[in-house]
Amino acid sequence: MWAAIIFTFSTDAFSSEHTQGVIIGILQTLLPHARSQTLSTLHGLIRKCAHLGEYFIFGLLLFRALRAPNEGWQLRWACLAILIAALYASSDEIHQIFVPSRGASVWDALLDTAGASVAQFAAWVVNKRAKASPDQEFGTHLS
Repeated sequence: MWAAIIFTFSTDAFSSEHTQGVIIGILQTLLPHARSQTLSTLHGLIRKCAHLGEYFIFGLLLFRALRAPNEGWQLRWACLAILIAALYASSDEIHQIFVPSRGASVWDALLDTAGASVAQFAAWVVNKRAKASPDQEFGTHLS
């Protein structure tokens, strides 16, 4: 399901040209004295953060799907989740070649992979804390 959402974000409807009006409009409200160049830079930064966020969530979902039931974090599951996310990110960038208002970017695929990698680190931290304090309920969600 999340992969389908990511795919939707790669369509023309979510191209920079289409998100610019909405995001810059919100930024102008929040930062009424900001220069146009600043708003444009923030728009780009928000779009790149969206890559990280999308693939952070995707990485967590992949890890959760790959791990054995009732077992904690393991490196092999984390690496496999990162590999799958990297392959999906690459296929997503290839898809964007065929969308007129989009373009493929190796840097975006690397950013996506970084988001999935950070998710694996976060899962490791949560699992480590859950082992240190077994009565913590939050840790049981990833372990």
